[in-house]
Amino acid sequence: MKRSAQIGVTIICVILGVILTAQLRTQAGIRNDLPTKRLEEMASLLKQAESERDALRVQVNKLTAQLDDVMTQKTSSTTSLQEELVRTRLFAGLTPLEGPGIKVTLNDSTRAAQPGQDPNLFLIHDEDLLKVVYELRAAGAEAITVNDQRVVAFTEIRCAGPTISVNNTRIAPPYIVQAIGDPDALENALKMRGGILETVQFWGIQVQIEKEERIILPPYVGATSFRFAHPVEKEAQN
Repeated sequence: MKRSAQIGVTIICVILGVILTAQLRTQAGIRNDLPTKRLEEMASLLKQAESERDALRVQVNKLTAQLDDVMTQKTSSTTSLQEELVRTRLFAGLTPLEGPGIKVTLNDSTRAAQPGQDPNLFLIHDEDLLKVVYELRAAGAEAITVNDQRVVAFTEIRCAGPTISVNNTRIAPPYIVQAIGDPDALENALKMRGGILETVQFWGIQVQIEKEERIILPPYVGATSFRFAHPVEKEAQN
C-alpha cells in the first residue's frame, strides 16, 4: 500500500508540475505579448492622431484662406466706402478745393443817380449775385464762393437790410465771387451779350474779371443736419 500510495502521490505531483509549468509559460507569454500589443495599439492611436492632425491642418488652411478673402473684401469695401465718402463730401462742398478758375469782383456804382432815377439801380443786390452764381454753374463751375462763403445746396443769398446774407453771414461790397472751372468758359458765360454783367455795368456797377491758374476755395461750414427730412424707406418707395 505504501508503494501504491507513493506512486499515486508521484503521479499527482507530476501532473501538478505539468499544470504549474504550463501556467507559468502562459503567464510569461502574456507578459511577453502585452508590450507588443500595447505598442501596436499606441501605433494605431498615433496614426489616427496624425490623420486627425492632417485633416485639421487642411481645415485650418481652408479657413485661413476664407478669412483672407473676407479681409480682402472688407478692405476693398472699406476703400470703396472711403472713396464714396470723399466724393460725397466733395459734392456737398465740405472739402476745400483748388484748381483753375476766375475771380469776379463787383462793387456798387460810383455814379450818382439822376433826378427821377431809382438809386437802387446803382447798387448790387442779392438777385445780381444769384444771377452771377447761376451763370457760373451753367458754364460748368465745379465750386463757387461768394466772399469766401462756399455756395452749396443749403446756401441762401438774400437781402439783409443794407447788406446781403450768404450762409447766414452778412457780407458787404465789394463782392468777390470765385469759381473753379474752365477759366475761358466761365469768363465767356459772364461776358455774353445781354448777360448779367452787361446789365449791371449799364448802371455803372464796377466789375472786374480775373482768370486764375490756381484758386483755393474753403469748405462750407454751416449746418448740415436735417430736422424734418429723412430718407424714404424702401417699403414706402415700393
